[in-house]
Amino acid sequence: MAVNNIVLETEKYCNIHDIKDAKHTINKYIRKTPLIQSMFLSRNITGGNIFLKLENMQYTGSFKFRGALNKILHLTEEQKSKGIITASAGNHAQGLALTGKLLGIKATVVMPEEAPISKQNATKGYGAEVILKGETFNDSRLYMQELAQKTGKTIVHPYDDSLVMAGQGTIGLEILEDIWNVDTVIVPVGGGGLISGIATALKSFNPSIHIIGVQSENVHGMTHSIKQGEITPQFTNHTIADGTEVAIPGDKTFEVANQLVDEFVLVSEEEISTAMHQLMQRAKIITEGAGALPTAALISEKIDPRWIKNKSVVALVSGGNVDLTRVSHIIDHLLQPADTHEGVIG
Repeated sequence: MAVNNIVLETEKYCNIHDIKDAKHTINKYIRKTPLIQSMFLSRNITGGNIFLKLENMQYTGSFKFRGALNKILHLTEEQKSKGIITASAGNHAQGLALTGKLLGIKATVVMPEEAPISKQNATKGYGAEVILKGETFNDSRLYMQELAQKTGKTIVHPYDDSLVMAGQGTIGLEILEDIWNVDTVIVPVGGGGLISGIATALKSFNPSIHIIGVQSENVHGMTHSIKQGEITPQFTNHTIADGTEVAIPGDKTFEVANQLVDEFVLVSEEEISTAMHQLMQRAKIITEGAGALPTAALISEKIDPRWIKNKSVVALVSGGNVDLTRVSHIIDHLLQPADTHEGVIG
């Protein structure tokens, strides 16, 4: 296995051994998600061999279950007895809530007041206590920290935690199991836990794999921080990719992404909506806004063709927890006559 010096520099946060251990730890609980080729994206859009990694089919409908599970399974019995707490816009919340239910641990989740109703209800459905506090994720995060200090509950951070990153990195190992010679991997980015874990796994195997992070033009704290050379908040407006609505990336994830992610791409709200619509119409995949970010980058042709054309490319569909009312709105907004690409599947 090839390991380059850049990967070694980030091992203090998360390394390939942590990720392999995470896979062993969580394997009996999680679902190995499908990796399917999209002929529509391959033949009609990019000229590459585009594969979709369907984490929208993971338990709780999102990759977040992996990281939350890995973290919580490493807690002491005393920590478990006092309960766990997190802040989340919805997907990490559900991962934490399901893990708490499976392991018999009381879970509390602080969510932004505008968190999607479907994610609030799903989190409650798994048995967690849901507290709505703050306009943004950062507001919820600060309140979570206050509650943790008062109650003694253990914080399970949604992204800035080595065990969480390692759990998300198991996706990278699954990608390599299916396509060992993958050239490019495109990942949605919020706080950075997902791309940090995946990049560590992939770059440890082959440093030449090109890693691309995608964020919304409205909220791209990680991209802005990388550009500035230090953690710098960025928030213009809310985004349909609410699962990635993180204005301030994590300290650990910033360091890993700064070293291992090759480039970042920003997409507009219209481009995200179009990608959601196309994934539904052409690939029969229901995805939330965050899950559609990589596809949005491909459809909008914002990625240099040298990383795509005639390459084996994996675009991660990170989650599928979307309100049906939002799906209906996107369909109504973007509904067009059937295109002329007959005979193309997916």
